[in-house]
Amino acid sequence: MPKVVLSSGSLCQRFTGGQKEFDVEATTFRRLVLELEQKFPGLGQQVEEGMAVAIDGEIFQDSYAVQLRPDSEIVLIPKIGGG
Repeated sequence: MPKVVLSSGSLCQRFTGGQKEFDVEATTFRRLVLELEQKFPGLGQQVEEGMAVAIDGEIFQDSYAVQLRPDSEIVLIPKIGGG
């Protein structure tokens, strides 16, 4: 099963009760977001609006169609604002 990792200091941990790593059944990133929203209400929306995504070590700008492998690691990282 793909594994989701919340980066250190991530505000997302407030949705997960402090849990930093967990497995998901999703096969695409879009399904992952829906699964996160179902398991942890509010987390899916937070991921869509405020998180950068690294899948198997590669950072994606548009990750919705990315296929997840059973051994994939998805790291959610807070987006950095710039000016």
